[in-house]
Amino acid sequence: LERKQAIPFRRFAGGCGRHAQGKNLKAPGSQVGWPVKAVKYFIDLLKNAAANAETNSANLEQMVITHVVVQRAAKMRRRTYRAHGRINAYMCSPAHIEIMVTEPAAKVARADDGAKKVSRKTLAK
Repeated sequence: LERKQAIPFRRFAGGCGRHAQGKNLKAPGSQVGWPVKAVKYFIDLLKNAAANAETNSANLEQMVITHVVVQRAAKMRRRTYRAHGRINAYMCSPAHIEIMVTEPAAKVARADDGAKKVSRKTLAK
């Protein structure tokens, strides 16, 4: 992770610091960050996708990421014990990350039809 470009924090920005790069990204309150942990998991997924493509004998040089989606997963419940005999929820918020990597199809040139399509209106003239 080479902290070149910051990522704007739009939703969970509480306690997030401000940086000069936030102004260029039009982040609210210039709040940006470098989410090291999330990037680490995403890079691991990309390495996994590359290994899967290699296993399926696909050309790694031509592979393109076509779809990425992150969705909330079910919360994992635990409990933490507090003072005076109280108990609070201590929940983890995991996520499902879905990446689709495909090899683009070869472009096919359009066949040149000799006759152009002409509308009835043009034929009537």
